[in-house]
Amino acid sequence: MSYFAQPILGRKQFVLIPTTLDDVVPEGHDVRILDELLRGQDWSEWEAEYCLVRGQPPIPPRVVASVILYGLLRRIRSSRVLEYMTGHNVDFMWLTEGRTIDHTTICKFRTRFKKQLKTLFRGLGRLAMTMGLIRLGEVTFDGTRVKANNSRYETWTAAEVEKRLAELEAEFGQLLDESERVDAAEDERFGLQSPPALPPELADAKVRQQRLLEAQKQLAEADAARRREGLKTPAQLPSTDSDSTVLPNKEGGYAPNYTPTAAVDTHRDFIVDAEVLPDANENAELVPMVDRVEDVFGQRPEAVLADGLNATGPNIVDLEQRDVEFFSPSSASEASEGNPAVRADPRQPVPEEQWPKLPISPHTKKLDKSCFVFVPEENMYYCPRGEPLPFEKSKPDVRQGQKIRLDVYRCDACVGCPLAGRCVSDKNQGGRTITRDHLTPDRERHAAKMRTPEARTRYARRFHAGETPFGWLKHVLGLRQFLLRGLEKVRTEWLWACTGYNLRKLILEVGRLRAKFAAVAADEGN
Repeated sequence: MSYFAQPILGRKQFVLIPTTLDDVVPEGHDVRILDELLRGQDWSEWEAEYCLVRGQPPIPPRVVASVILYGLLRRIRSSRVLEYMTGHNVDFMWLTEGRTIDHTTICKFRTRFKKQLKTLFRGLGRLAMTMGLIRLGEVTFDGTRVKANNSRYETWTAAEVEKRLAELEAEFGQLLDESERVDAAEDERFGLQSPPALPPELADAKVRQQRLLEAQKQLAEADAARRREGLKTPAQLPSTDSDSTVLPNKEGGYAPNYTPTAAVDTHRDFIVDAEVLPDANENAELVPMVDRVEDVFGQRPEAVLADGLNATGPNIVDLEQRDVEFFSPSSASEASEGNPAVRADPRQPVPEEQWPKLPISPHTKKLDKSCFVFVPEENMYYCPRGEPLPFEKSKPDVRQGQKIRLDVYRCDACVGCPLAGRCVSDKNQGGRTITRDHLTPDRERHAAKMRTPEARTRYARRFHAGETPFGWLKHVLGLRQFLLRGLEKVRTEWLWACTGYNLRKLILEVGRLRAKFAAVAADEGN
């Protein structure tokens, strides 16, 4: 007799009492709660996209969406793995009620219903709000970086595109000569024929040429923008997914990336808004996020917490106009406490023994703008030596994609100043200048608010709520690189992931509440 356990049921053993799928999946299983939550949503918009008068009856969209979302809860993103699961895993088989869904259907479905997916995301969010899980008292806003489906080595520069266009032009000539030679030979042999179709080789070359010309235009615009910013390195355009942008990675190096953003309610860490940006400028998305949240939930967030990159003048003003409190570390370069430049009379010089404590700008390696004190009544700055910087002129400028007017203030006493070596750039021939725009007072007011203990305490709540969804989506789900290509498809993929994240939290909450009610009922029964 074998020491090891014997099989309970032989593979060829007849079973008198058949087991149903419903018997295999225990009560309270995640897949049961998921199915219950999704059956409670409205699927009429999804079903309206189907033609129900010809062909085989389609699988209900609720079922396919359930498979995709349940797959995300089980850390499965691959459509081929999902196809396997629907035929072999009892929880997936229970969910589909025995239907097998091929990977092609799943792939097409995942990108077909972007509008309807937003409705589902909204419906689950409103359900969470009804349950008291979303309150919109405080909402964090943050972005992360996810690699595009594009190798870091598959990128173009303007010079490379120009070289490839020249090579393609030479290839065109050879293909045209060969095509004309074949046409002439056929005409001589068979007589004049109807106009021939473009040879496949030429048609493919035409497509490649059009793509290269579009890339050349994009790179020319990107190079011009980089020159305006003072950058000398050429722009790079991903050749596989041209909607993405080459950005630095946290693990080192550069690669084509997207910037997904998420707004998270701090009460129970539910995502209330999800978007994907093709570049790294997430600060321009802050105010539109607030408007989208209000549109979805019919209620505006009372407060928004975001990192320091979002503390721009337009964001500060726009949120104040919407009566939304804004907590974000200020980037305003005004003098603050602890800075020797803060003194009762800015016309008096900072004592020489305190000069080493004057802040240095990390960018210019010279005295920071916060060393210069502005006196509104005089419309004038004063330097640490007490010398005035009167208004000189106004000039137009572009900051973060917005046209603004900059006021320039210049010092005339830099020659012979003992602080000149630490203050004035070697390239500056006319004295130290300080610029100020019409939103500077708003940034300074915001900076003063952020120095209060209450503001710092509230802002500290951003770190947990803002990073928790990204931690689950990237570390647990493994979403460190998108499967799809193109901005619109990537946005849909990100929305699926965020919907799955919220659905997971709803499942956990429903399971917790049912266990609590069962315990209460048991206590009352005893």
